[in-house]
Amino acid sequence: MKSILSLALLLAVTVRAAEDAKPSRPNVIYLLADDPGHEDVGWRNPAIKTPNLDKLANSGAKLEQYYVQPVCSPTRVAFLTGRYPFRHGLQTSVVRPWAQYGLPLEERTIATALKEAGYETAITGKWHLGHFHGRSLPHPKIEYQCLLR
Repeated sequence: MKSILSLALLLAVTVRAAEDAKPSRPNVIYLLADDPGHEDVGWRNPAIKTPNLDKLANSGAKLEQYYVQPVCSPTRVAFLTGRYPFRHGLQTSVVRPWAQYGLPLEERTIATALKEAGYETAITGKWHLGHFHGRSLPHPKIEYQCLLR
């Protein structure tokens, strides 16, 4: 009986150690700023004071080689889908709140891929990828109303 109890305890400790040894998934935070210049952040230009962004950049991964779009909607489409924005006709301008088009509903995004991998996802800030239908929004169950001026 003592050896069975010892074996059970050894097995429990081994399983716990294996669980502790599993690598944890990294947190993924993506900050998208509209239209900054290359030198408009502190880690590239000491004349610009961005201490919080500098701290984040210096403690994470800096993606230093990239191709950007001229305005926000094409940039968002490219990042979220991993595809060139012209694939969806969204390469030239901002998708305005009253526009009757946007990111196709069937398009797979990085948020979908992350959710499938067990991550929780969130978005804050402007969307600019289609507002004409509730399902076009990042969270279709949230009612959204644009104030047009």
